[in-house]
Amino acid sequence: MDVESTITQMAKSAAAAARILGAAPSDVKNHALFTIATKLKKEADRIKEGNQKDLATARDKGLAPAMIDRLTVTDATIASMADGLCEVAGQQDPVGAVDESWIRPNGLEVSKMCIPLGVIGIIYESRPNVTIDAAGLCIKSGNAVILRGGSEAIFSNQALASVVSDAMVEAGLPEASVALVPTADRKAIKYLLAMEEYIDLIIPRGGEGLIRFVVKNSKIPVLKHYKGVCHVYVDLSADMDMAVKICVNSKAQRPGVCNALETMLVHRDIAADFLPKAAKSLWDAGVEIRGCEKTLAILADVVPANENDWPAEYLDLILAVKVVENMDDAMAHIEQYGSKHTETIVTSDYARARRFLREVDSSVVLVNASTRFNDGGQLGLGAEMGISTSKLHAFGPMGIKELTTTKFVVHGNGQIRV
Repeated sequence: MDVESTITQMAKSAAAAARILGAAPSDVKNHALFTIATKLKKEADRIKEGNQKDLATARDKGLAPAMIDRLTVTDATIASMADGLCEVAGQQDPVGAVDESWIRPNGLEVSKMCIPLGVIGIIYESRPNVTIDAAGLCIKSGNAVILRGGSEAIFSNQALASVVSDAMVEAGLPEASVALVPTADRKAIKYLLAMEEYIDLIIPRGGEGLIRFVVKNSKIPVLKHYKGVCHVYVDLSADMDMAVKICVNSKAQRPGVCNALETMLVHRDIAADFLPKAAKSLWDAGVEIRGCEKTLAILADVVPANENDWPAEYLDLILAVKVVENMDDAMAHIEQYGSKHTETIVTSDYARARRFLREVDSSVVLVNASTRFNDGGQLGLGAEMGISTSKLHAFGPMGIKELTTTKFVVHGNGQIRV
């Protein structure tokens, strides 16, 4: 079949599979998840063999180190995938749960019941682990999923998807519940985005260019985040040693990811003491600092920051640093340049921490912790479909519950409307 026919058939099959998967008992879905986890470990060599093909191609094409890092699959990666599936299986199944209920004056019992969204299309780049994370979360939440990975990970994704297919059949669930688009042809994305009759939601994961393309061309609702411009604000009352550790971890632990720190904001009253300590640790970690004028007055050998640095998502060992007048100034900077992704305050003042939590408009706001914790697995979701910085219908990491909606269920005993 040609690409359009292939995508159309996949979408139709997924819609049919979603009706079966959406009604499947929790124990059946959990069995599928445990089976996938077991098969991942058994098929580790085959998965890594496919990944090595992708890595060789990536190096030949000169892909950036951050992209290669996202693409790499190791034994630890596979173990993490399997552990994530087991954690998802152990979570409460939201499907069929009643969130709230009430009785009307006429005796009608009204409830809101949690149900799957239906069919989800996920379009992603580089990270093969998304294949397993997305499959696991969709299976548990009763959604069929169509996966369209990037061409740079095609062999890795094919190996992982075949493990999932085998497990679904073994568990007695429709194989079409989890389907990988079999071609790297970019036309497949456009056809996928036009399948509004069969697909209920699109989730793009990747660079800003991919996400804007999806938003522009999709006929289907899209959950997205364009980029992660994350901040740490070091407040007047911050424990300086703690603040240094948080900032270094947020920036350098894995700089090529969306929850990595991009701009550090420092209260002016502690800047002279804090910045030299922080700079030494950041430089030791290989970080280039780009500072405002007040930062340059305190630190030598710092690159002057310009207006383009404040909204930048470097995804690299580069950090913008600004000395701010106070917390209001810090929050105003975040409001102007942030991306509603992740913001941290380091402070020992409870009232200021509470105010920061209330007033900063971001999908995850933290007190005295690294920005790197904005992650479904780290927050106890088992895995995530992505991080949404749009507020309809989810905000932040998307786990099982975020892949469901509700319907009204009404019980009566003969009532009629008059």
